[in-house]
Amino acid sequence: QEQLIESGGGSVQAGNSLTLSCVGSGRTFSAYVMGWFRQIAGKEREFVAAFGWSGDTTNYADSVKGRFTISRDKTKNTVTLQMNDLKPEDTGVYYCAADRYMTSMVNNRFIEVWGQGTLVTVSS
Repeated sequence: QEQLIESGGGSVQAGNSLTLSCVGSGRTFSAYVMGWFRQIAGKEREFVAAFGWSGDTTNYADSVKGRFTISRDKTKNTVTLQMNDLKPEDTGVYYCAADRYMTSMVNNRFIEVWGQGTLVTVSS
């Protein structure tokens, strides 16, 4: 069965960095868009960043542009989110996700595969 497993969450102070990693298993995700979402307390799950399956296409939410960087290694079925200059409002559960379409990822619609989530806490 296909799975996405996240790691790297934790607690940091504002201004610091964290790196989240996600590894896929059960199938090859080379033809899938892979990315990250987050759910902040009291809010709906929202798109953070995605990396396309062809070329080096990436998309970011406006709130993280310039601070977060997404990368992936198709040969290892992994996607990584480097988060710099973290802010308290970045606190939440971060989910790895995969879907065939970038539009589905960006619009958070009918995502095919979800990870279980990893908690990121940023204190001021």
